[in-house]
Amino acid sequence: MSGRHSNHASVFAALGDKTRLSLVAKLCDHSPQSISQLTGGSKVSRQAITKHLHAMEKAGLVRHVHMGRQSLFEFELKQINEARNYLDQISEHWDSALSRLKKFVED
Repeated sequence: MSGRHSNHASVFAALGDKTRLSLVAKLCDHSPQSISQLTGGSKVSRQAITKHLHAMEKAGLVRHVHMGRQSLFEFELKQINEARNYLDQISEHWDSALSRLKKFVED
């Protein structure tokens, strides 16, 4: 697998969990947040949220910054935008292939 596909695979793998998707939603709507803020209103433990955040950080979806004694996490758009572009390219290839098939069948 090429490095480019591997990078996208890690993003899709990181997003393949409902807890991580809910974290993305929370981080998209606000400024950087602490683990306590991200855990609020959830049945998931702080330890589990931390584990999910580290997996997302490894995939480049979030980054943490230190403010005083607190670690805050914020969403990184770069990897999502690159994954979106990748899916757009795949979609274009499929559209092209389907158009060729349609033309072949109709002729």
